[in-house]
Amino acid sequence: MKHVVHAACPHDCPDACGVLITIEDGRATKIQGDPEHPVTRGFLCAKVAKYLDRVYSPNRVLYPMRRVKPKGTTSLREGGAGALVAPPAAFERISWDEALDEVAHRLRRIVAEYGPESILPYSYGGTLGALNGASMDRRFFHRLGASQLERSICSTAGEEGLESVIGIKLGTEPEQFAHSRYIIAWGSNIHGNNVHLWPFIEEARRKGAKLVVIDPYRTRTAKLADWYLPINPGTDAALALALMHVIINENLFDRDYVSRYTVGFQELKARAQQYPPETVADWTGISAEDIRKLAREYATERPSVIRVNYGIQRSEGGGMAMRAVTMLPCLIGSWKDVGGGLQMSLSGSYGLNKDALEMPELMHKALGRPARTINMVQLGSVLNSLTAPPVQALFVYNSNPAAVCPDHNEVIRGLKRPDLFTVVHEQFFTDTTDYADIVLPATTFFEHKELQTAYGHSYLQVSDQAMDPVGECRSNVEMFRALAERMGFEDECFRETVDSMIDRALESPNPRLRGITRDRLEREHFIRLNFAAAAPKGASEGQDLTASLKRCPDTNPDTNPNFSATCTAPFLPFADGNFPTPSGKAEFYSETLKRQGLDPVVAFTPPNESRNGAGSKAGFPLELLARKPDNHLNTSFANLPSVRVMEPWIGDLEMHPTDAVARGVHDGDRVRAFNLRGEIVLKARVDGSVAPGVVAARLDWARFSPGGGNINVLTSEKLTDLGNAATFYSVCVEVELFRT
Repeated sequence: MKHVVHAACPHDCPDACGVLITIEDGRATKIQGDPEHPVTRGFLCAKVAKYLDRVYSPNRVLYPMRRVKPKGTTSLREGGAGALVAPPAAFERISWDEALDEVAHRLRRIVAEYGPESILPYSYGGTLGALNGASMDRRFFHRLGASQLERSICSTAGEEGLESVIGIKLGTEPEQFAHSRYIIAWGSNIHGNNVHLWPFIEEARRKGAKLVVIDPYRTRTAKLADWYLPINPGTDAALALALMHVIINENLFDRDYVSRYTVGFQELKARAQQYPPETVADWTGISAEDIRKLAREYATERPSVIRVNYGIQRSEGGGMAMRAVTMLPCLIGSWKDVGGGLQMSLSGSYGLNKDALEMPELMHKALGRPARTINMVQLGSVLNSLTAPPVQALFVYNSNPAAVCPDHNEVIRGLKRPDLFTVVHEQFFTDTTDYADIVLPATTFFEHKELQTAYGHSYLQVSDQAMDPVGECRSNVEMFRALAERMGFEDECFRETVDSMIDRALESPNPRLRGITRDRLEREHFIRLNFAAAAPKGASEGQDLTASLKRCPDTNPDTNPNFSATCTAPFLPFADGNFPTPSGKAEFYSETLKRQGLDPVVAFTPPNESRNGAGSKAGFPLELLARKPDNHLNTSFANLPSVRVMEPWIGDLEMHPTDAVARGVHDGDRVRAFNLRGEIVLKARVDGSVAPGVVAARLDWARFSPGGGNINVLTSEKLTDLGNAATFYSVCVEVELFRT
């Protein structure tokens, strides 16, 4: 019997695509983008288009496994991605009953000896589904009294920088980019990892829009830009301040908008005077002439929009960098325009009832107080040095810390501890399962039901289960439900059904969820959040808005019970101010930051590990970009041969010819990149993708490197100025020819 199931991609990508899965006789035979979804529009990225290879990979974890060989024994034979061992020689197959009994027994024993906070959950963006990302798992660890994880490895610096100005993770919807006249992609490889925004940008360009890319690496998007501006890593705040210097001094800002809807303009004006283009040119590597040109074009070519991604926040000053960039549309008033403003994340608009899903009050039942919080970026130090109590059990799901965590060598040293009990719930045998005592098989999104938000658009979705789980795989929800039962937790919440959890997540005071129910989502598959319609007065003269300017119908089910159509009118969240900040205005000056002992305006401080900091003076003159591959999501998909073939540069170190010549390096040579934290041998690629003084390498699974490490042997645990996030782009190294 052949039928099509509506689902949604839950991977860590802003696009959260609507997906159609064809099922024949219980087996998935086809995947495609939903042509009716307003952002997906019928196509998928290259990696998800090959998702059947993932679901039916011979390397899926299909059954619970127990370690029988020492930690660090790889789960795959040598030979690279796709090499098969089934079952892996390091493990023996056991039943779910045996696995749950052993995990429950070990956790109880650790709690009795060290206390519940000696147990650390470790998860991140393996799925962004509301249920399998953060629901039953949180309930379990709250009830257990385990340490809480500060999940900050990716986005928190940028989020806090954004919110410090506008108060919420909200911005320009992707559909509006088609109406833009001037588009800046700032640290955002749209064509590589936000591909469903690209058609809207191309539509704008066909109508005469200009695309500018600011990035230290010549990405796919940079190669397609009308103007590419390579910038030195970690200097984005300086550039934004220089742009504001020009805009303010040349009276290109929106005086009325600034007066009515912002606070702290005089303080910002004074600060911007300290950043003339000539000074900033030395820091950024962008000429003073180009800085002035960019400022003038951005302020006068309307509507202008900025798509800023997380690249700019992965340096020591990443929070302030995001804060500075977020000030720009507030300064020129581009929030008034359809196709103006800024997009970093739209996730703040969903407002699901997270407390109902996660139930943090269960911590008080276990401890009588909140549990301690541990930062995920500093896992190496935590495993090796933390006391009172030490971490004695690590429970990993939705993450691959042995590959993605900074200071890789310290992380591996901690994972090798013989007294550390490690459980990994996974779809594949990864770098992290090489150090697991118990491995539990996890479902893909084909195999469970989910409620799916997005951070790159405004459509809420239910992802229906398309097929039975392969092997004995269980979803995060079902696995933690079963483990709670084995632990003897009798709380009713551990018996709640998936449908009930979706219902409770939607029972939120957020007015944007009004009228959106599970029944509606199951019928309609995707529903745009309820936004107030944009007033046409905000449109720039001559904009062709056609049908997208129609006003939203009444979305209140109390007054319009028959409402079901998705509203497509542009949403301008800050056209008339309405910033959800303490002052109610966009905050060029933040009393909140001042109380935290931080600069209340914004400033640029060169990262310590940079050409402008001490790091380059300590014998490590090159700035390293530890990049994510275009066709992987962090380390997801990296093990699939059909996807890996799309990343031929994995294992390369990209260098500028000037730096290569100075070190006697030629294209194709094996080189050693090193600093005080570690070293890695890579193949030199001398191709001009980076500027002088910068080198770049792509994140990969450590097991695929001959030395058993990846680029994170060079990165550090140092945290960002805001948000306690990772500083993957504040790294200094030296490079030399590798000699055996």
